[in-house]
Amino acid sequence: MATKKQKRITELKNRKKKKGTQKLILAIIGLAVVGFLIFFFVTLFNVIYPPIGGRTDQKGSKEKQSVVLYFSDANERFLVSEKRLIPKMGSPVQQAEEIVRALLDGSKTGKVNTFPPEVALKSAKIEANSTIFVSFSKNLVQDHPGGSASEMATVYSLTNSLTANIPEIKAVKILIEGQEVDSLKGHISLKQPFSFNREYLAQDVKGQ
Repeated sequence: MATKKQKRITELKNRKKKKGTQKLILAIIGLAVVGFLIFFFVTLFNVIYPPIGGRTDQKGSKEKQSVVLYFSDANERFLVSEKRLIPKMGSPVQQAEEIVRALLDGSKTGKVNTFPPEVALKSAKIEANSTIFVSFSKNLVQDHPGGSASEMATVYSLTNSLTANIPEIKAVKILIEGQEVDSLKGHISLKQPFSFNREYLAQDVKGQ
């Protein structure tokens, strides 16, 4: 049997072991609290004092390019220009896609949009003859208001926006879901490609 002295020694060892374990646990908790506080205050500081230039994501950090987009005037008779900054892309077809998306996104200065809401760009391809084939979702036809003025606005806002900003593009062919269609609503034939149309520009735009 263990003597009283041995029992006391064992008890002291157990107490020291418990104290050591408690200290380790407290140290871990303390480090976790300190780490959390550092993370919290760094995050709070970045929110209150964001880096110069503001927050940037992968898309926002790309170099920007200034382009001229064309929308309708209030009477939908002529096209009026609107400058926009869009991501600068590495190839003409990628740049064309960004321009089309900007058109579909609509005017930011109160001009009349030339595409129905929710229309999506399906694809774009530039052929050897400098004609770009731009394919849209079928609701471009389904949701288009129709009328010769509205159809002309859609066709030439797209055509002028692409040909004015991308030298490699001389003509624009509109497709729906990758297929050729006769027209949007029966007024303007889409069988042939379209080129830049200066006559459809508002007078103040022609002089630019």
